[in-house]
Amino acid sequence: MATLTVRNLEDDVVSQLRVRAAEHGRSAEAEHREILHAAVAGDDQLAARRQAADRLADFRRRTARRGPACATELLSEARSGRLRALTRDEHEGGGGA
Repeated sequence: MATLTVRNLEDDVVSQLRVRAAEHGRSAEAEHREILHAAVAGDDQLAARRQAADRLADFRRRTARRGPACATELLSEARSGRLRALTRDEHEGGGGA
């Protein structure tokens, strides 16, 4: 493992870090590690959100000309599909009862 040294920190910052460590029941060094780890993880999460936003924008560009589907149209299609499936089952002897 590597060692990281940070010089020229303001006394107030060091004091706040000690208080924060005590509040979390950790040593100051453990608190510093946790803060650094969270900062790096936050960068990873930000990159993932940006990537997801880019994919969504790409999807919207590709589907922009299609127009929104009407809810009643989608519901009608779903009902028709279920009806066809039920009718097919009854004709094939799979009536279920």
